[in-house]
Amino acid sequence: MEIPLKRRALAVVAGVTAVLLAACSSSTSSSTAAADAAPAKEKLKVAFVYIGVPGDAGWTYMHDQGRLEMEAALGDQVESTAVENVPEGPAGKKTFEDLARQGYKLIFGTSFGYMDQMLEVAAAYPDVKFMHATGYKTSANMGTYFGAAEEARYLSGMIAASVSKTGRLGYVAAFPIPEVVRGINAFELGAQAINPKATTKVVWTSTWYDPTIESKAAQSLLNAGVDVLAQHQDSPATGQAAEAVGARWLSYNSNMQTLAPKAWAGGPGWDWGPFYTAQAKAVIDGTWKSEQYYGNMKDGLVKLFGPAEDVPADAAAAVKAAQDAFVAGTAHPFDGPIADQAGKTQVAQGATAPMDALMSMQYFVKGVQGTIAK
Repeated sequence: MEIPLKRRALAVVAGVTAVLLAACSSSTSSSTAAADAAPAKEKLKVAFVYIGVPGDAGWTYMHDQGRLEMEAALGDQVESTAVENVPEGPAGKKTFEDLARQGYKLIFGTSFGYMDQMLEVAAAYPDVKFMHATGYKTSANMGTYFGAAEEARYLSGMIAASVSKTGRLGYVAAFPIPEVVRGINAFELGAQAINPKATTKVVWTSTWYDPTIESKAAQSLLNAGVDVLAQHQDSPATGQAAEAVGARWLSYNSNMQTLAPKAWAGGPGWDWGPFYTAQAKAVIDGTWKSEQYYGNMKDGLVKLFGPAEDVPADAAAAVKAAQDAFVAGTAHPFDGPIADQAGKTQVAQGATAPMDALMSMQYFVKGVQGTIAK
């Protein structure tokens, strides 16, 4: 920085100042050169492992939208990749090993069946952070994440009962794990809030994504007399089967309204972007810790798409009131009293089902028709 000298300054002072300025300039140049020579901070490499392909709707689509949102939010701090069609179980283990060896420091596995393989790989790569969607096993460098879909499931049950002419609802369900059972029960409880006599008939598919099987399951329910279908599946096949016969439909994971618009009445969904961004930022900042994250409607992870415009106004208002209560924490989908199919009290009057009961749920509430496959 140049410092102007006073005109009456002595020559000796000017000389001393010149020497000091030269030294300062030299020091600044050296510092600048050192800074220029410093290597740029490496980008965090983040990997996502998918059970299917993103497509334009569904579970994998919403996770991939979250990945892209993370990239947009963090810019050149991250780079990401997505590996598609990775099978659950032992066959998927190699994918996680390969990603860890390739230098990915944060790896998300987005299907329940990856759990044990991820835990095993995490133990072998302690410097890599792993996050498993929908699971329950953790370690020092592996956490879990999911959300209270039961909130939006309950609301979608309210919508279903409000558009049903018969009170007979159907549910195309994937696997009999607590996550799916919990969703079916929440749906039926929400339906009962509108129509206490509403029932929900369940058909299992044993697949997360198979449009042909889903369509056949949906058709079997329609043939049994239900007039509104819900699903825990990843394709719009259930909705398309409903639309073909003039029935109504509650989608899942993403907004599928355009895929069967005449049938669609609403549906639960997700917004993974803020969570993925926060996880990546925590790794970058060195603040990441293993956790069991369970988001909800309040923090924005869980969404309700809809209701559709033709849902009766009084029902839409009731749905909004229930959603506001969930967000405020003044109500919960599993507030008692709740009885199971056999009439046994599972949640007492004035009580709320605790988290461990939700995470291990293996009973159907009264009003659900069907059995939990073993």
